[in-house]
Amino acid sequence: MKKLKENFFEVLSSILPVAVLILVLSLILAPFSTDMMIKFVGGSVMMIVGMTLFLFGADISMMEVGSRVGGFLVRKRSLVLLIALGFVMGLVITIAEPDVQVLAGQVSTNSGGAISKTMLTGVVGVGVGIFLVLALLRVVFQIKLIHLLMGGYALIFILSAFANPEYVPMAFDSGGVTTGPMTVPFILAMGTGVTSAIGSKSGNDSFGMVGLASLGPVLAVMILGVVFR
Repeated sequence: MKKLKENFFEVLSSILPVAVLILVLSLILAPFSTDMMIKFVGGSVMMIVGMTLFLFGADISMMEVGSRVGGFLVRKRSLVLLIALGFVMGLVITIAEPDVQVLAGQVSTNSGGAISKTMLTGVVGVGVGIFLVLALLRVVFQIKLIHLLMGGYALIFILSAFANPEYVPMAFDSGGVTTGPMTVPFILAMGTGVTSAIGSKSGNDSFGMVGLASLGPVLAVMILGVVFR
């Protein structure tokens, strides 16, 4: 119950200020109808309750599973298994991310179906999977994070010069939506599990995994933009 209470106040502190601001602005600038006001307040309450339960479930399930999977991969001492399972987990967890589904649906609608929801979701998932593997290998082989980030962003800016201009903003949005409530807890927990299992002296080794993994979809969509220029 303590964790549920913490999740509730965390969500409340995020949603309530925005909801109050919208209500104040609506009263001053564009008053809501009574029906709209009831829907807005009711929707805000349901959002708070839903996000609280979602985060509570993520904390007691995905965090634990991610940590155990990370430790299991290191204890097996199989580089092939680490690469294969890391890629699959990154792909699956990204496809399950609600923010990714929303972006893919909007892109499909706005492009008139030229970029299908399935294609964009798959490309983003593959990008996260590949770079999650790279993030895990960085922890195992103690590669400096700054080198990977600099190389990744340099490649992104090079590709942006050759990609279809319509794909560039889509690529950066694709990186952003992979830092949602499904993906982040799992990746962080997985990184913590790997770090603990290898007995790393630095507790910071698991940090940067989300940032590195989010480069994957940006690069993947950029490459898609070069192909369909």
